[in-house]
Amino acid sequence: MKNIAFIAHDAKKTDLVHFVETHRNWILGAKIIATGRTAEYLEEQNIEVKHLSRGHEGGYKQITEMLIRKEIDLVVFFIDPDVKQPHHPDIGKLLDTCDRHNIPLATNYSSAELIIIGLIKQDEAEKAMRRLKG
Repeated sequence: MKNIAFIAHDAKKTDLVHFVETHRNWILGAKIIATGRTAEYLEEQNIEVKHLSRGHEGGYKQITEMLIRKEIDLVVFFIDPDVKQPHHPDIGKLLDTCDRHNIPLATNYSSAELIIIGLIKQDEAEKAMRRLKG
């Protein structure tokens, strides 16, 4: 996994930071992209991140455009289901774009954990195959 977009609603930012800390060794090999305040939270954990605009200021649209251009391989978007904002159509388009372009999408801690575990296992299997061939 080369390019991971991280987004979290305010009430979920602490969960996202915990998730990143738990999987830091694997995540550090990726290019991290995040919307405004999420990027700031990750930087506070000494995670290098490409800053985009805040979600409601165009960050969701920026990520959607990057998905269309195939510049993002995984989206981890910790959504607070109690939050409803006027910019939610932008969020819906982002989620739909993941589905349309077959981009893995995690919207909560458990789904992100399962995706990362699967990707770690895939990486290990690919390394083992290369050793057998080489």
